[in-house]
Parts: sequence; structure tokens; C-alpha cells
Amino acid sequence: MKIWYTADTHFGHENILRFCQRPFASISQMDGKLIENLWHHVSPEDHLWILGDFAFGSKAKDSKYLQQVFDQLPGAEKHLVIGNHDLAPTLELPWDSISHLKELRDGPQNQLHTLCHYPMITWNNARRGALQLFGHVHNNWRGSRNAINVGVDVWDFQPVTFSEVARRAKKLPVNKHWSDVEHGN
Repeated sequence: MKIWYTADTHFGHENILRFCQRPFASISQMDGKLIENLWHHVSPEDHLWILGDFAFGSKAKDSKYLQQVFDQLPGAEKHLVIGNHDLAPTLELPWDSISHLKELRDGPQNQLHTLCHYPMITWNNARRGALQLFGHVHNNWRGSRNAINVGVDVWDFQPVTFSEVARRAKKLPVNKHWSDVEHGN
């Protein structure tokens, strides 16, 4: 069993194509590619964590549309970390868990890491190497050495594993505000 992360899928959101310059001719093409990419990586026994903004726009208010998309998601468990665009119909889907912030064990040392839709300046165990995974900012910021954007706009519309996130983190700059909030590091 693997754990997979993604964020900001924005299923059904017409304006996201223009807003983030997503390379799709239509929403149906985008939705189809996102689902295809999920199935290419996430196995039936895996867990999928969506860090917010599952769907948006008029289709996000259509319960039947949302259920249809949800039913196509792969994995044994599907979890939602609530984003600013996750409204009542999305929250009513049969997620295995729904939270605003989640600490989750992953990686070679099975350490607790923090999942939140929004990038944070610090979090529990940040001084001890815990990473923070986020979305929300789309392709505006990839993150820093310890806070990494897992959104589809910076991962070629693919979900990612913790090992991929950790590899990218090593190549990102140190957060320039880190010393403002964490003086022991």
C-alpha cells in the first residue's frame, strides 16, 4: 500500500483552464486526464489524499456530477483535506476522512508530517524534519525546503508519493521567513 498526494484538481472548473494556463481544450478533457493520471499511479490498495479544491464552479454544486467524478477515483481509501473551494456537495461525498489539517505518518522514518490546503510558515515537528504538504497556490509557488506544493499544476497533473515530495524538497530554497519563526534551526 502506498500513500498518494495531490491538490487543486478543480474538477469541472471552466475558468481554471485560463487561470492556470492548463493545457486542455475543455473541462471534460482536463477531468478525463486527471482521472487517467490518478489511475496510472494509484493502485486499488493505495490511499489517496486530496489536499483541497476537489471541484469548483457550477459543476461543483451538482451532486450527481461530483458523485460521478468521486466514483472514478482509484484507491482503497480517499481522504479530503478541505480547501477554500470545497463546499457542501463535495463535503457530502463518501470520503474516508475529511479534515482541515491532518498529521500523517509517511516516509522512511514514518514521521508525522502536516497536510493542509494552505501553505504554512511552521507546524508541529517542523524543527525535527517534518514536512508540510499543501496546495492552494497552484503554479504560483512550488514551496520551500520543508513545505512543498503537491498541487496538480506543479506536478504535471499527476499525484505524488512522499519520496517524490522529499526529493523535490531538497532542491527547493530554504523559506526566507523560517528564521523569523523557528529560532533553533
